[in-house]
Amino acid sequence: MIDKLLEKLKGLNDNIYIQTHNFPDPDAVASAYGLQQLLRLKGIETRLIYDGMIQRAALINMINEMSIDIRKCSDYDLKPEDKIIIVDGCKWNTNVTDLTGEEIAVIDHHPVREPEGVGLVDIRPEVGACASIITSYYMKLEIPVPETAATVLLTGLFRDTDSLTRGVSHLDAAAYGELYKTADYDWMSTMVLNNITLEDLRFFNYVINNMTMKGRLAFCKLKDPCNQNLLGILGDFLLSIDEVRFTALFAENGDSINISFRNGTSDINAADLMKKTVRKIGTGGGHRQMAGGVIFRKEDFDEDKLFRKIASFVN
Repeated sequence: MIDKLLEKLKGLNDNIYIQTHNFPDPDAVASAYGLQQLLRLKGIETRLIYDGMIQRAALINMINEMSIDIRKCSDYDLKPEDKIIIVDGCKWNTNVTDLTGEEIAVIDHHPVREPEGVGLVDIRPEVGACASIITSYYMKLEIPVPETAATVLLTGLFRDTDSLTRGVSHLDAAAYGELYKTADYDWMSTMVLNNITLEDLRFFNYVINNMTMKGRLAFCKLKDPCNQNLLGILGDFLLSIDEVRFTALFAENGDSINISFRNGTSDINAADLMKKTVRKIGTGGGHRQMAGGVIFRKEDFDEDKLFRKIASFVN
């Protein structure tokens, strides 16, 4: 894939953009930045873009401290002839805006259908983090990963695999070994550990006091708006409780309901359950261990009905 991508980009006079999914997380930003730095080493300049918003203070800190120039797509005047590489997402997914320009490549680790009309596709759902796929490109080209890129990629790898405890493949382990050679491990550790703010603690307090348990399921509808990334962090926290093996969290944001699943079992696929949950009323997807989704209209959210449905599936 990387050889074909370099050949495709060589000698282009068009603007080249690397696009993440709409609400980028550390793995998305790390993958985009890591690819940008690799292409730069090959004399190819790119710009990093996203639609939506960056929601977490820890990710904003990483972007600022590592001087990552990633901007809203609206900051640029994209033209039809511009080239776009999508990382940690896929063309036609609801969380990846179809921007003006030609999508020439997709690099992703989510279980998605291969998009039509994109010439270069590298989708590996068995891999725990997209950062590992980007690292594999450095390894294939036998190029040492620069310190800043290695540090950022390692942060993305650790965050998406929950410190190498979730969905880890042989490639993730190999990427860890490669990135460890040049990364600032202490800085990465600080970024991974300092993941919440004092303001977030009220959400932790709420789920602790208001979650409903049935069998191995922990279920909670938060009373206040809560972004998707924090929902996932709360789910990971609840999953650390000995009696909990699956978490289902919901939060009303505007006119819709955001959903986050976390799975600590070997017999359930969180992505499959998410698709069943939002069928005909929303959209969602993810991996076996974690999934996210949205119910488009809050009027379609029936808390008791969903609790019974998910509890029946989980237990």
